[in-house]
Amino acid sequence: MKIIFAGTPDFAAAHLQALIDSPQHSVIAVYSQPDRPAGRGKKLKASSVKVLAEAHNLPVFQPQSLKDPEQQQILADLQADIMVVVAYGLILPQAVLDTPKLGCINVHGSILPRWRGAAPIQRAIEAGDEEIGVTIMQMDAGLDTGAMLCISRCAIDGADSSATMYKKLEQIGAPALLNTLDKLQENKALAVVQDDSQSCYAAKINKSEALIDWSKPAAILDRQIRAFNPFPAAYTSLGDLRIKVWQAETVEQEDKALAPGQIISADNRGILVGCGEQSLLLTEIQLPGKSRMAVSEILKSRAELFSAQTILGNE
Repeated sequence: MKIIFAGTPDFAAAHLQALIDSPQHSVIAVYSQPDRPAGRGKKLKASSVKVLAEAHNLPVFQPQSLKDPEQQQILADLQADIMVVVAYGLILPQAVLDTPKLGCINVHGSILPRWRGAAPIQRAIEAGDEEIGVTIMQMDAGLDTGAMLCISRCAIDGADSSATMYKKLEQIGAPALLNTLDKLQENKALAVVQDDSQSCYAAKINKSEALIDWSKPAAILDRQIRAFNPFPAAYTSLGDLRIKVWQAETVEQEDKALAPGQIISADNRGILVGCGEQSLLLTEIQLPGKSRMAVSEILKSRAELFSAQTILGNE
């Protein structure tokens, strides 16, 4: 099939690579979001999808919007059989959805209709879900409401972060996409209508959510830290320092009189901090202007910052 691919981040690039490697299909064009300023120098940086597409000499289009009739005509002139959308980040108007012969399909990182919206993987981890998956659906005008063509599932374990889950979903999403395309080409795909009553909204992550509230139970904070790794990264304050927390684990709290955010101990195991319920052992953190490191390494030179009774979160 002649395929238009639309996507932007690493997760999308993994699916584009699978299509490029497939002898059954031909990617005729790639759409990705415009280059964005990145890094301290704020130089324009191409998306992972654009970099991959250019490495394979595929034509790349980067419109600010697909609502422009001129952009819609450019897409129509490609005469694609189908458009595959993976974490593209732009809304596809009805005119675009109707353009390819077989319409547009989307690879979505949740078991629909459980999590619809921009951040399904993060919200699933944050909520304590035991499994997640990839749903491939026929796109319609709604927000992740289209009929489901394929669902692939995998477990979320207690150490999984958003970063590790993206990798797991890449591994099951790419073959599921190829299988779905084969079924569509053979007219054997079965579309299942979603049950709207079972849906939840996976709202876009706001950076303000990443501030750790030590009055919450440790188990909830553990999930938030994993959900916000790698973005936007959970953080707390120590005086005028902002410290990012990359990895932690829940520990039974023995002293019930501890103040939330109070450091109980700091050693090679990590920094043990009191919470609203139980305590949290911080094992990997990042000091301002430094790389993320294991706590055991940081304590070799900065142990004085984390003495017992110190309170985190007091700005």
